[in-house]
Amino acid sequence: MEAVARLRNEPTAPRKMRLVADMIRGRNVYEALNILKFEPKSGAAKLEKLLVSAIASWEELNEDERSDEANLYVKEIRVDGARILKRLRPAPQGRAHRIRKRSNHVTLIVDSDITEQETQSED
Repeated sequence: MEAVARLRNEPTAPRKMRLVADMIRGRNVYEALNILKFEPKSGAAKLEKLLVSAIASWEELNEDERSDEANLYVKEIRVDGARILKRLRPAPQGRAHRIRKRSNHVTLIVDSDITEQETQSED
């Protein structure tokens, strides 16, 4: 059974967050946590917290199983654009330039690797 965690209106540009999200897509959750812990990019700390939340949600849904034995992996991670705050910055000769402060929504889905569990049960 899969668990979903969502992060809404994170004030980081979606393009920057996707760079970090691409590093952990499809990986084991503990390997992904290790990557995020030592990644200096700005979105890594938020994604690490979101991944811990997704693992906790999975453990709550599957009380009879342990997360380290279930071989959890990041099934899907999606970064979508959110609201854009439009600000004005003074420019030369009395003009103004528009600054667009972007934010994003992140959806993270964690699931257990069923193929390994099925092969172990068949033996």
